[in-house]
Amino acid sequence: MSMHIRAAVGEIAPNVLLPGDPMRAKHIAETYLTDAVCFNDIRGMYGYTGYYKGQKVSVMATGMGTPSIMIYATELCRDYGCKKLVRIGTAGAVREELQIGDIVLSTSTSTTSGINQYQLPGVFAPSADFELLHKAYHAAKEADCRFYVGNTLCNDHFYVDDKENYSRIWEKYGILASEQEGAGLYTVGAKEKVQALMLLTIVVNLYRPQEHMAADIKEKGLDRMINIALETLLEN
Repeated sequence: MSMHIRAAVGEIAPNVLLPGDPMRAKHIAETYLTDAVCFNDIRGMYGYTGYYKGQKVSVMATGMGTPSIMIYATELCRDYGCKKLVRIGTAGAVREELQIGDIVLSTSTSTTSGINQYQLPGVFAPSADFELLHKAYHAAKEADCRFYVGNTLCNDHFYVDDKENYSRIWEKYGILASEQEGAGLYTVGAKEKVQALMLLTIVVNLYRPQEHMAADIKEKGLDRMINIALETLLEN
């Protein structure tokens, strides 16, 4: 048992899916996994271990924001020996051409967070694990869905003044989408020497805020991304 996770050693699989929303973790366990058992409910952050296509997989909610995901990812690695962490989340499109429901595979994360500034002598570039990214790319191709691959923005601010101009600045540098946990995950992955990857589904386009994904679909209707992530976690 760690400080924030109730599980005993051995109750969490080496390969873990990381949604932010606890109810999404519950939905994934009940819908996609067989023989799923809940190993955590501390602070309402549900965690489950079950089987996907005969392989042991866990799903653990991480909450919102970089500090929260770093706590859970660090404890999963240090206290439970987890080796593959794949975040599935929702994001706002920073590029105008992205549509609601499009999937983004994050190669790296630019960030407004200062999480690494106090302990490093330079600027660290949080990046995805290439092997996981390669597997996710081919899984997305097989799923025959619209997806993009590239740099994303991990933003400490959800409410930003003059959001459209703010987005256009990042768009100039090729940023695809904005979310709030990726830099934390990729930093932990690098520091703990484990494989980490982030997949995102676009739920709003910052240039067309009137278009957005309904709350119930956010919780339960992200099937393509979830399937791609689970296929990515499978051992060959």
